[in-house]
Amino acid sequence: MQKKLIFLPTTLAEGYKYTFFEPFEEFFLETDDGARLNAVHFKVENPKGVILYYHGNAGDLSRWGEIASGLIKYGYDVLLMDYRSYGKSTGVITEKKLFEDAQLFYKYALKNYPEENIVVFGRSLGTSLATYVSSQNNPKKLILETPFYNLKDVVKTRFPFLPVKFLLKYRFMSNSYMKTVGCPVFIFHGTQDRIVPFTSAKKLAALVAKDRLTFVRIEGGGHNNLIDYTEYGEGIDKALR
Repeated sequence: MQKKLIFLPTTLAEGYKYTFFEPFEEFFLETDDGARLNAVHFKVENPKGVILYYHGNAGDLSRWGEIASGLIKYGYDVLLMDYRSYGKSTGVITEKKLFEDAQLFYKYALKNYPEENIVVFGRSLGTSLATYVSSQNNPKKLILETPFYNLKDVVKTRFPFLPVKFLLKYRFMSNSYMKTVGCPVFIFHGTQDRIVPFTSAKKLAALVAKDRLTFVRIEGGGHNNLIDYTEYGEGIDKALR
């Protein structure tokens, strides 16, 4: 039941054709255990670098591609993948494999871009993967939209009556990974987020040195509507211009 509550994939037929407006290439990466991970690569002329985008827990690339492709206006290519069992991707989800897959995509980016030109961007569940790869590597920047301290912190807040410490199988320990992130960190979170509490993002932000942290508090913002707020657009401009 935990897997069904945390991961909400939608699937796509293998022959499904993406119809994004921006130029892109579709490709697959093979993992050591035989999974095939579907990805799209949006491209601009003379890119400043690449944004490596780790998406949220619901949907697939047909949705997330439309969202992430909007970032190319900042002059970066954008690279994003579907997790195991999402969209056209295959393989069985485990927490360990998700983090391995996240690093695999970072290695793919390294083959095509200098590391100093790689920006890591995570949204919701993807913020934990983004924080992990940033702790293992040296990207230019880490951008987190609606992040959490760790999964236990989120579940404990939403379901205080459950013995989370003993029952929770998935951990997503963003707090542990953040301690070894060395690049500038930008965090965006709404005060009215009903999925990931604002307090969880504040706890995570407290682990970042003040001279490397930009925390954008979006008054009244929820979990899926930050793009509607001026503070969000101005903050992304600051991070990527």
